[in-house]
Amino acid sequence: MSHSKLAKKKSGSIDAKQYGMLIALILIYFIFSLLSGGKNISSMNVNNLIMQNSYVVILAVGMLLCVLTGNVDLSVGSVVAFTGAACAIMVLDFHLPIAVSFLMILLCGLLIGAWQGFFIAYLNVPAFVVTLANMLVFRGLTMVILGGQTKGPLPTGYVQIGAGYLPEIYTYIGGQKVELLSILVGVIASLIVIYMEIRSINKKKSYGFEVPAAWQEILKLVIIIFIINFFTIKLACYNGLPVVLALMLVLIIIYTFITNNTVPGRQIYAVGGNAKAAKLSGIKTQRVMFWIYVSMGLMSALAGIVLSARNASATPKAGEGFELDAIAACYIGGAAALGGSGTIIGAVVGALIMGVLNNGMSLIGWSVDIQRVVKGLVLLGAVTIDLISKKKAS
Repeated sequence: MSHSKLAKKKSGSIDAKQYGMLIALILIYFIFSLLSGGKNISSMNVNNLIMQNSYVVILAVGMLLCVLTGNVDLSVGSVVAFTGAACAIMVLDFHLPIAVSFLMILLCGLLIGAWQGFFIAYLNVPAFVVTLANMLVFRGLTMVILGGQTKGPLPTGYVQIGAGYLPEIYTYIGGQKVELLSILVGVIASLIVIYMEIRSINKKKSYGFEVPAAWQEILKLVIIIFIINFFTIKLACYNGLPVVLALMLVLIIIYTFITNNTVPGRQIYAVGGNAKAAKLSGIKTQRVMFWIYVSMGLMSALAGIVLSARNASATPKAGEGFELDAIAACYIGGAAALGGSGTIIGAVVGALIMGVLNNGMSLIGWSVDIQRVVKGLVLLGAVTIDLISKKKAS
């Protein structure tokens, strides 16, 4: 096989991996639409789907950086519970202003990340061991500060970040009440996606890298824009744009920019691809690992605030299993099991797939036990396909 044909073949396999999860998301959603009699495409259900899975998206954004280096963070569920509990206590018991409490908890998340990053990056303790230990530590601390009791109800201003909506601008179209801000956000997000994709293609061409065929890029953009506007139109027909969705969009844009367009982002991929080679090339690998876990701590604290706001209370059992959902979202979204490959958008798509599975199986009445079986099989299949495709490519 000639070099040009081999390049085309490899390019095609990469494209299939990139676009496959987007197509899978649409197919899964369509299947559950048939099985549930269309319940999962209602505006109210789409709103619930986004709000109920906001924590997975937030955690998956941070977790991807860990996964890119071939590691994970098993403590995120416990940190979510601890930070949510601590924030509720600050507001209800110490009567601190909500904004001050939020800032203090985000700082707490940074310190937790720095604590873990120090052991992982500078003492060379395996990330699995450090995060497993801290999963126990912070779950125990959550029980201690809450005294085993639920803390709530939380004030309205607090709850808004997890269950509130942005200011609404309504009009009527064919007798249907429609919120215009959601439509506008969908259009703007679509334009940003198109701009970023064109910029990425031009950048690859300037460096002489292989780029997918034009029709493949167009297909990818059509799918992404369809998904974005499907959700925003459904939200426009309900209560408008949730505050937490706006928060997620900001995080996705920031982290996508960092991973794709900055030196630290390229260093993360380099460390994940080959840590020794990265170190020999002058990259300070310890510093990279440290800041990755600082970032994860921040995302965990933010998820803790959002979850407690969504529930209007903090509970000792909050966040259980969240680490598995976040890790699964990254792998299902195309991140390599051994590190060095993956995207923020892929992790978000993986989180949406997990959310659609949870939501769809609940709507058709499947038990929690069966849901776990299905999610486990989906995760196993995603990782297996990734490993098999890598072997074929090599």
